[in-house]
Amino acid sequence: MKNINYMNYFFVGIPAIIFLLAFFEIIDLIVFALLFSILTGLFQVTIGGCMLIDEPHHKNLQFYIIGVIFYFVMLCVNPYIPGHDFKIYFFFGMPAILALHLTLIIYKKAYK
Repeated sequence: MKNINYMNYFFVGIPAIIFLLAFFEIIDLIVFALLFSILTGLFQVTIGGCMLIDEPHHKNLQFYIIGVIFYFVMLCVNPYIPGHDFKIYFFFGMPAILALHLTLIIYKKAYK
């Protein structure tokens, strides 16, 4: 579990570092951060699903999977929701919240 924790740090940390460097205009590789964010999402959904299969009654993992499903359902319903601000805050904020939530779950399991 500690190896998964370190891999999670890598997958979450690389896009964050690239975003920060691009924000301070040190490097101009924002496209790579966005592409690496896709890999982060794939890694986290896969690990979260596998962990839920191993422990189906773990409440925090259930909330994580429900949040992921809700996010993708909202992507499909997106054109029918009025209001531009809600969409932007939701679609940029929700993946970060889900990533943080799974990171905390993995950390607690690794150092239990």
